[in-house]
Amino acid sequence: MKQGLCSATQSCRALGLARSSFYLRHRPNRQRARLNKRIIELSERHPRYGYRRVSALLRREGKRVNPKRVQRIRRQEGLQVRKKQRATRRVGVSTARRQRAASPNQVWSWDLIHDQTQGGSSLRILTLLDEYTKQCLAIAVGRSIRALDAIEVLEQAIKQYGQPEHIRSDNGPEFIAGAIRNWMDQRQIRALYISPGSPWEQAYIESFHDKFRDECLNRELFASVAEARVIIESWRKEYNHSRPHSALGYLTPQEFAASQQIQTTNCEAENGQLKRQAVGFDYGRPQSTTYPQSPLSGPSRCCDVTDPSRAFSQHAGPGRLWISLDRDDQSPLNSNKTTHQDN
Repeated sequence: MKQGLCSATQSCRALGLARSSFYLRHRPNRQRARLNKRIIELSERHPRYGYRRVSALLRREGKRVNPKRVQRIRRQEGLQVRKKQRATRRVGVSTARRQRAASPNQVWSWDLIHDQTQGGSSLRILTLLDEYTKQCLAIAVGRSIRALDAIEVLEQAIKQYGQPEHIRSDNGPEFIAGAIRNWMDQRQIRALYISPGSPWEQAYIESFHDKFRDECLNRELFASVAEARVIIESWRKEYNHSRPHSALGYLTPQEFAASQQIQTTNCEAENGQLKRQAVGFDYGRPQSTTYPQSPLSGPSRCCDVTDPSRAFSQHAGPGRLWISLDRDDQSPLNSNKTTHQDN
């Protein structure tokens, strides 16, 4: 019939099939669909329950169901109980959405890396990184790193660099421990946990580990933990203060962080100066105006513009763009006008 050799009537007559049955459309049973959905939900919630136990749960809910139906649905969905199972690790619960750092101390990232001494003893190394400035804030070396040790490293870094808004990490037992979660809640620091088996979601610290292993760990032999701490701390200071970083325009992380602080300080100082000069206005227009920053803009800068129409052509960075509307006789852009009048 699909090839056009005969009609539907001729096909039904040859097969002894009523035409009404041929044209009858299947009507899904909504009650049966809800029951199938419930079977799948219970099977996924209790992956170690067999079809008989799932049938018992359904009967407790007041549903009349045949265990063979439950077995058939589970087989179709691939929900059979397997004898051999793989243990899964618990996953931390993020308290904020995944985001990219746009300012210093907005997102810190930490992770563990493993190495060994010359005698074969294992070393665990905890690294802490600012994702925006690329500064290595701390490196802790020890035979083992517990949750309390990680908290101590964070407290020392906060005293020196300030408190972060978010901390990104994987789902290692040191990072999802209850002690760390409680400490972060008290400090009002939000946790950003990456998906299991997705190290690319923590790309900045993974890139740092590649440089750390290539430039330090693969070149040095550590006789003891104490020697490893001294050598690694020396390399951390060199990384922050002497090593040019390609992602920062070949500035060192320390130079880039200092430039960000200077730009922010200049903007705030200029804002305060403009507010103090507001009393000297002889006409009623605002002394300074703050325009919103662009999330896709470059380095921050401050600029003085007397013409408001030119203000929106200026490039504003992650800092703030302050528009100074000085008086005509005090504006540096009107120097030509003053000279012309004098002449």
